Formats: sequence, structure tokens, C-alpha cells
Amino acid sequence: MTREEKSQVIEDLTAQLAESAHIYLADISGLNAENTSKLRRACFKANVKLAVVKNTLLAKAMESSDKDFGELPTTLKGNTSIMLSETGNAPAKVIKEFRKKSDKPLLKGAFIEEAIYIGDNQLDALVDIKSREELIGDIVGLLQSPAKNVISALKSGGSTIAGLVKTLQEREG
Repeated sequence: MTREEKSQVIEDLTAQLAESAHIYLADISGLNAENTSKLRRACFKANVKLAVVKNTLLAKAMESSDKDFGELPTTLKGNTSIMLSETGNAPAKVIKEFRKKSDKPLLKGAFIEEAIYIGDNQLDALVDIKSREELIGDIVGLLQSPAKNVISALKSGGSTIAGLVKTLQEREG
């Protein structure tokens, strides 16, 4: 690979790192062609971009990035694949599901919305991260609950303010 080609790869990786708020580093070495193909399909279905990268080039891209990757560059040993996603937990879910049938991929580390996770033991914590859509759903559910209580109390209180207040007081007591 020429110096110009390396510079172009670093530039491309730096752009990808800048565009993504969710970056996973994994080790997929040892997967045969069939399993690698299955992993790529699983990533595609989950809208996760998977690419094998050269550690030295990724390290240089991380250096030139505006993001603070903390200890994440220390995980760049051996084979490294990068997983990029718009949803914070999508790569973790792909890895966890895939590992039901295989011992790989291993999670090396992740950068999620400026938080750094190092090591395969962080996989469950990453799976449990809620996506923006899941958080919005939780908030809507919490907001609907008090409204439903007020409507229910209004109906059972004879549709008057005094009845509503009395019904709500009885429910608290």
C-alpha cells in the first residue's frame, strides 16, 4: 500500500469516526467464510456497518479525530473490525445474538455518545443501552399514565372538579 493510499484510508476512517456516535471495535478472527458471511448479513439487517481495519491506520484516524477515544486505542491489537451504527445498542445486540452459535465476535471496546467501554465483559451493559426511540417511548408512556389517571378520576368523580379532587385523594390514601 502506497503512502497516498494509506493517507486516503486514514482520511476515510477519520470521516467515518466523525459521522458516527456509536463505534464498536471487535475481533472476528477465526470465523470461517460461512460465519463471516452470516455476521455481515446480521449486521446489514441491523443497519450496522462492519469493516475490517488495519490497527495502525485506525489509530491514526482516532488521533486525527475531534473525538476523545480515551483508552479505546489500547485495544487495537490483533485483528480488529469496526462496527458503526446509528443506534447505540445495535452492534452489541448483533454480537450477543451471533455468539449464541459462535465464540466470536469478541468485543474489544466501544465508543457510545462519548462514553468509553473497554472489554468483552461490557457487552451486556451495551445491549441494555436504550435507543433514542426506546427512550421516547418510555417518556411518552410515563406522560400518558398521569393523564389516564386524571381522565379515569374525572369519569368516576361525576365529571366535576370537586368529584375529581375527591377521587384522586381517595386513590392516594
